[in-house]
Amino acid sequence: MRVSADRGRTAMLVAAMTAAGFALTLYIFYPGVWTFDARYVYQDMAKGFVGDWQSPVMLVLWSLIDPIAPGTASLFLLTAALYWLAFGLLALTLARRSRGLALLVLLLALSPPAFVFVGIIWRDVLFAVLWLLAAALVFAFADRSRKTRAPVQAVGLALLACGVMLRPNALAAAPVLAGYFLWPRYFSWSRVAICYVPLALGLYGLLHLVYYGLIGATRQYPLHSIMVFDLGGISHFSKGNMFPGSWTAEETALITDRCYQPIEWNIYWTVDPCKFVMPRLEDRKIFGSPVITNAWKEAIISHPCAYLQHRAAFMWTFLIGANLTMWAIDVDDTSKSAFANNPRLMAISSLHDALKPTPLFRAATWLLLNTVVCLFAWRRRHTPAGAFVLGICGSATCYMMTFFVVGVAADFRYAYWAVLAGVTGGVAVWLRPTQTQ
Repeated sequence: MRVSADRGRTAMLVAAMTAAGFALTLYIFYPGVWTFDARYVYQDMAKGFVGDWQSPVMLVLWSLIDPIAPGTASLFLLTAALYWLAFGLLALTLARRSRGLALLVLLLALSPPAFVFVGIIWRDVLFAVLWLLAAALVFAFADRSRKTRAPVQAVGLALLACGVMLRPNALAAAPVLAGYFLWPRYFSWSRVAICYVPLALGLYGLLHLVYYGLIGATRQYPLHSIMVFDLGGISHFSKGNMFPGSWTAEETALITDRCYQPIEWNIYWTVDPCKFVMPRLEDRKIFGSPVITNAWKEAIISHPCAYLQHRAAFMWTFLIGANLTMWAIDVDDTSKSAFANNPRLMAISSLHDALKPTPLFRAATWLLLNTVVCLFAWRRRHTPAGAFVLGICGSATCYMMTFFVVGVAADFRYAYWAVLAGVTGGVAVWLRPTQTQ
C-alpha cells in the first residue's frame, strides 16, 4: 500500500509539473513566433495553393486546426501540447522505477536549447515533437502484452510517418526508429538492417502517395535546391563554372570565387551579389528540369574531390559554426525584433543570447551526445529502456549525418530532433534494468 501511495503521489507530481510547464509555455510564447517559412505556408493556405517546397502535410494540418485560433496560435498550441504530452508521458513511464529520473526529464524540458524553440513556428520543431511523442508512447507500453501493445505501436508508426511527411530528409533515419517501434522490448541491429531498405522504400512510396496522390501538391522541385548548392560548391572548389547554360565572364568569376558560402543555398537566390543565379536558371527553364539533374551528376563525376570538399565544408559549418538559432526577426518588418512587445520572450531571448556561444547551441554537441548515449545503452539493448534509447538516439545520429549529403542550410533548428533525443535518451540511459530484464 505504501508503494502504491508513493507511486500515486509521484504520478500526481508529474502531472502537475507537466501542466505547469505547458502553462508556462503559453505564458511566454503565445501566440507563437512567425518565421518566413511559416508565413509562406500560411500565405499558400490562404490562396488555396498547395506546393511541395514546404511540406504540404503541414499546410493541410494547419488548415484543419486554424479555425481554433487563426494564425500562429493554432500551430503553436498543437506543438506545445504535443511537446508537454511527450515529456509528461515519458516522465510517468520513468517514474515507475525512478522518481528522480522522472522529475529530471521534466526539468530538462525547460532547459535550453529544447525549450527556447517550442514557440517558434518551424516544421522542424513539430517534426521532432511528433517523433518524441511516438517514442514515448511506445516506451510506455513496451512491457505490456502484445495485444495491448500493438495498437500503440501502430499509432507510433503513424506519427513517425507524419514526421517524415513534415521533414522528408528524415527518411534515412526513420527505419531506425521504426525498428524500435516494431520491437520495443529489445533493440536488434540485425533486424533493423534487414528491414531498413523495405521500410525506407515504403515510407518513400507513402510520401509520394500522400503528397501527389491524396493532397495533389504541385511539384516545385525542392530537391533541385540541393543540386544548385552542390553545383555552386563544386564550382568554387574546382574553379570552373558547373552551372548549365551560358554565363558571362564576370558572372563566372562571381560563381567560382565570391558566391560560395558553406552556410546556405539561398546565396544563389536572395543574397547579393549572387542572386542572379536562380532567376537565370528559372527563366531558362533549367531549374525543375532534367538539365540541372544531368549537370549535377556530371559535376560530381568530373570533380568528386571538389564535391567532397564542398560537403565537408558545409558539414563542418553545420556542426561547429555559430549558426542561426532562435528566430528573432519580425517577418513584417525585418528591422524590428519579433519579441519587442513581449517582455517574457525578451527574457528568454536574453538567456538564449547568453548561451548561444556555448556548446549547447552547437549541433556537434548533440551529435556527439547521441552517439555516446548509444554506446552506453548498447549493453542494455535487450531491455525496454535500452531499446528506447537506441531507437531515439540512433535515429537522431543517422538524421544528423544525412545533412552531409542533403543539407542546404546550417541553421541549428535542423538539429532539434537530436536535441530532444539527447535530452530524453541521456536521462533514460540511467534507468537500471529490473531483475526480470
